This record gives sequence, C-alpha cells and structure tokens, in this order.
Amino acid sequence: MRVFTGIAASPGIVVGTLKVVDRQRLAITEYVVSPKGVAAEIARLKAAIAATRAGLEALKLDLEVSNCEEHLNIIDTHLLILADERLFVETASIIESGLINADGALHRTLQKYRTTFASIEDAYLRERINDVETVIETILRTMTGQSHDNIVPDNAMTVIAAHDITPADILQMDRSRIIGLVTEIGGRTSHASILARAFELPAVTGVIGIANPSLDGASVIVDGLIGRVIVNPDRETFLDSLQRKRRYEYSELELLKLRDLPAETLDGYRMQLKGNVEIPEEGASVLNYGGGGIGLYRTEMLFMNRREMPEEDEQFRAYAATQQAVSPHPLTIRTLDAGGDKLLDGVPHLTEQNPALGMRAIRLSLNMLDEFKKQLRAILRVSALGKVRIMFPMISGLDELRKAKAVLEECKSELAAAGIPFDRQIQTGVMIEIPSAVMMADMLAPESDFFSIGTNDLIQYTLAVDRSNEHLSEFFQPLHPAVLRSLHRVVEVAHTAGIEACICGEMAGDPFYLPILLGLGFDELSMGSSSIPRVKQMLRRCTREQAQAIAAACLKFSTAAEVDCYLKSEITTHIAESFD
Repeated sequence: MRVFTGIAASPGIVVGTLKVVDRQRLAITEYVVSPKGVAAEIARLKAAIAATRAGLEALKLDLEVSNCEEHLNIIDTHLLILADERLFVETASIIESGLINADGALHRTLQKYRTTFASIEDAYLRERINDVETVIETILRTMTGQSHDNIVPDNAMTVIAAHDITPADILQMDRSRIIGLVTEIGGRTSHASILARAFELPAVTGVIGIANPSLDGASVIVDGLIGRVIVNPDRETFLDSLQRKRRYEYSELELLKLRDLPAETLDGYRMQLKGNVEIPEEGASVLNYGGGGIGLYRTEMLFMNRREMPEEDEQFRAYAATQQAVSPHPLTIRTLDAGGDKLLDGVPHLTEQNPALGMRAIRLSLNMLDEFKKQLRAILRVSALGKVRIMFPMISGLDELRKAKAVLEECKSELAAAGIPFDRQIQTGVMIEIPSAVMMADMLAPESDFFSIGTNDLIQYTLAVDRSNEHLSEFFQPLHPAVLRSLHRVVEVAHTAGIEACICGEMAGDPFYLPILLGLGFDELSMGSSSIPRVKQMLRRCTREQAQAIAAACLKFSTAAEVDCYLKSEITTHIAESFD
C-alpha cells in the first residue's frame, strides 16, 4: 500500500482502478538554426498556432452540438490566449535574435510567463498560468507531431492519473465511466479543477509521483475531501475508506434535501445564501446546491494574460452567460479587483514595493477610465436581461465611491443616448475590506445600496497579516476581537441606513461562523457553491435569538482563542452536537 497526499480539488471519495495516461510535459530540445532557416522556423510557429486554434474551434463546435454550451467559456479563454499577438511576436523575436528553433523559442516564452505568474500573490490569479501552459503545450505538441489522443477509460470504474489534465481532456472524456481524477500538478482553482467540481468528479491535485506508469492498473482510493490517494490499499484501509465514502454520500444526500428548502432559522428568520463564481460554468453549480443567486462574480479572469484589455462586447458575453446561468436569481458583479503588477499587460506597469497597498482594484480602474467604462457599460447592458448589481472593490472613502458612481452615470448617459436598454435603477454597492472603509461606513452607507464585506482582505489589513504567508497562518484570525468589532459596526451602520449587509469572504462559507454572522445581523452570505448546503443546514438548526446571544457574548471576549472556545461549546451544546 502507498499513500499519497495532495490538494483536495473536488470533493468526494471513490474506489476504482488507476489508469495512468501520458500527459507529461514535452522535453524540448533547443538547437541553433542558420539565419536562412529563421523564416522556416517562424512559419512552423505560425502554422502550429493556426492548427491549435482550428482544433479548439472544432472542439467548441462539438460542445455546441452536444449541448455543453455552458463550458464554452473555458475554450474561449484558450482561444483568447492564442489570439494574443504577443505570444507569436515574442517567440518570433526569440527565434530571430537567438537563432534557435521555434519549439525552443516557444519554450523560452513559456518559462518567462511562468516566472511572471509565480510572483503573483493571489493564489487564484497565480494559478491562471495553467491556462497559458495548456495552450503553449498544445502548440508544442502540434509543432512536434506529438498531439494527445483522447483519454479512454479501461472500465466503468476508472480513475485517471496524469502529470496534468487539461479542460479539453475533461470535456472530451467519457465521464460515465471515469469516476475520479488525480494529477501531479495543478491547484484547486485551475480550470480543470473547476470542471471536475462541475461534473462532480472527485479530484486530488499536486500528487507527486502518481503518474508513474508502474501504478497503471492498480486499485486506488481517491479522497477528494482531504486530498489523499491510496494505491493498493490493504483490507483495513479499504473498509475504512468504504465507510467514510458511505458516510459522506449519505451526508451529501441529506444536505441536498435542503436544496429547495428556505434558508431560514427555526424561528423563521431568512438569510440569503448565494455563490461566489469566477466563470459562467459555475453558475449552474450554485443553483444545484440551493443558492439564491450569485453574490460575487469575480471578473479578473477576463483581464488576465493579454496584451489588449477585453473589449466591451467580450465582457458583455461573459457577464450575460453568467446571468443566464442563474436566472431568474440576482447576480452581483464586482468590477476589476486586481493590480497592473499582477496580470494586466495592457496597462503600463508600475514598480511598487508593496503591490497589495498599491495601484489596484478601484484605484486602478479610476486610473484607466476608458477601460473602466467598457466594463461598466457591459455590466449595464446585462442588467437589461435580469437583476444585476454592481460592486466596487477596495473603496477607502467617499471620494472614491463618488468618482466611481460618476463614471457609472456617464456610462448610463452614453447607453441612453445610443438607445441601448439597461436597468436605470441598478444597485451599486461597496466592498468593505480595509479599515478606513469600516471607519467611514456611516459616510459610505447613504450613497450605497448595499455593503459586502470581503473578510479575507479585511482580516489581512486589520491584523497586518499576509494571508498568503504560511509562516503567519496562526496570526490570521477571523475571530480576533478587532475583526468581530469591525463586522458589528458595518452591520449596524448598514441597517441604520436601511441597506443590506453582506459577506462574500471565506468566513461566509464556514458553518462554524454562521451563528456569529447570523447573530450580528448579516442579511446575505455568499460563498463557494459546495459550501451552501452545510451553511444552510447550520442556519436551519439555529434560532435567531440564540445566535444574537452568541454574537453578543463573543463581542465581549478579549482574544480570538476565547471566542473560538466559547463558540465551539455553544454550537456543540445547543445547536449541532455532531458538528466537527
């Protein structure tokens, strides 16, 4: 028996037979070409890009024919990478200046992109290099004549193991016979992982050594709950895993029974539970798990790894696809929340010693008004299709909010003059994620339609803790009294002004925090779609009166440890004895 550990990318436990497929990265040989051979190498590059584009367009057509339109956005993302002239121009320049072969030059381009993305702080954005790698790898295989065949399962209980699996692999595989996925690279927010969750395929990524051909045909247990893969399990481990699998599946079935039940407490108080999404494909998952719409649509994906910023029509199509995926439920779209140092090659880069405190989010948008207006016009156009709200990120004070709303009014006037329909009463909200916004909440509220707290950044900025620094994890404390007092203030100010108070950060998706958030008075929680049933379950076990008493008590403690101990005691004693 061998036990491997990795990243829990898609939940579930499966028992099957391992099929190791060849998805190793190509070993590229770089060699010198003569000046006379440069033109031929550039022609090879151009032909390979064209062939790769044709293959993706054919796959896109197949998906349209097979009624899988909801996954076209991923293919479109890869087509956009191919359409970026920089990929060809930079590689051709390397061929000319270095006098090397086309595949060697393209590999150098990929290495440059890897270095750039590795410096990105945000894990979700950092993992977007997977899309670039997938596209360039496909070009390289086309160029060298080593294209992949589709993955074909050996039997009805096949678990695929590979160095990497592309979204195209997943979209084209026989998912009726493939029950799980394991890869050596990748992360939870890669497109492949997102698709695995969408298709309910348990998956574990980052499992070093799992693609060893000697493991092909072995019995395997994939535990997508804790990120564990067991090859050739012994009898005791096998029986234990079967028991865990049965418990999990029973629990999931019980949770899914809650899908169509209202998100309300035992004494009838209703909260809105919504989903956070990055791409339109995740919209269906929100509804499948019983969500009442999308409380946070992160738009950064559209702006990544490209020389030119996305045009208005491209953004409109993506936002419209997301709106349609959850219709008739509401959609809240957050405007661009990223920095030029991270992903925007279409804007001049700034040299910043601390990008997290630099030109990013609403500051960046207000610094590039033409691009900001494209995004706002696209969102406004989608508002004609259904209920849509706009949310501005990283607002620090009233000046920024007023400037953003003034730009929005300009966009409304432009659309009205052109006769283009939109919701003239579209709601605009503020993300509360830095201490100044907490302190200025009473000034922001009269000019906002809702507040939404991004707890990840609020905790980071309030406690001066880099949440991506593994050495500081013990200091990242959601239950720190300063954080709880900030949450309390924001809710009180919002309700005094008659607007909703929402949370779209990680705290919203953890049922452990539900009693406090309910007791503080939050109106809406938005989270990863798979978290919705468990949060709803906890909500339906509480009374509002209980939660208010718990929240009031928690606000009196002096340390996060004291709050944590008290909350666990209250939950296990009065709400959910089996809570883990």
